[in-house]
Amino acid sequence: MEFNVGRIRVLVFASGDEKGGGSGFQELVEFSRTDPPVLDAQIAGVVSNHPRGGVRMRAEALDIPFEYWPGPFASEGYRMLVQKFRADFVMCSGWLKFIRGLDPAKTVNIHPGPLPQFGGAGMYGHHVHEAVMAAYHRGEITQSAVTMHFVDETAYDHGPIIFRMPVLIRPDDNAETLAKRVNEKERAWQSHILNLAVHGLIYLSHGQVIYKNMPGQRLFY
Repeated sequence: MEFNVGRIRVLVFASGDEKGGGSGFQELVEFSRTDPPVLDAQIAGVVSNHPRGGVRMRAEALDIPFEYWPGPFASEGYRMLVQKFRADFVMCSGWLKFIRGLDPAKTVNIHPGPLPQFGGAGMYGHHVHEAVMAAYHRGEITQSAVTMHFVDETAYDHGPIIFRMPVLIRPDDNAETLAKRVNEKERAWQSHILNLAVHGLIYLSHGQVIYKNMPGQRLFY
């Protein structure tokens, strides 16, 4: 990916499903339109693997270009889409397909659980929260988390972690109540942390995450 002249362009990948989804994508758009913007970047478009699902409905309501991509989810396809939308960065917000062929330093994913413990193939959405609650009841953990990371091609949900915000598990929690609180934190932090990344205040150098001009600030709990 190469930087374009003008406002930084972000391409969002968001699967959603046939009936709904895409709330994280919508929040990115809305936070790019606040005054001043929380995410000082342009959402150049959104890609979904569902042709008429929740992501498309939100894209049309928000006047954001929508791209249906049925696959195959290979390197060439990812790079073609980045070039088509002239994207400087990619944000994966509920994207359930394996990422290939993109620059890890300009590709960010958000995950609704602690990584690396609760990531990998099949670990998405309610599956994450159910696994977290099962570990809680076994006495192994006391909290979940929202995690953001640069994306590499080693495995699902893998790459240098940028940000992790803990979410305490309450004694009366179940997977649904925990999911609600985790999702609230996801939407609250996603745009802010992505903004730091697209403006170079968080960046990847030789596989290490660097926090520029932020002495004493904690982004990894």
